[in-house]
Amino acid sequence: MFLGEDLLGWLLLALGGAMVVGNAMALIRPPAGLEDGDLERPPIWRSVLYIVLGTAAALWALATLVD
Repeated sequence: MFLGEDLLGWLLLALGGAMVVGNAMALIRPPAGLEDGDLERPPIWRSVLYIVLGTAAALWALATLVD
């Protein structure tokens, strides 16, 4: 199989980790340069929801890869 048998698990781990880190960083340090139509801060509840979903995906992937 191309890139190994655990490719889906690694991709899910990368996606979940990116969701967690990206949304957490957006909450901690919002972008400095704002263009027309940009929000000053990201929506809190959407960011928290994405952090929770990303954590669940990353944990699921880790459980799959360890097994």
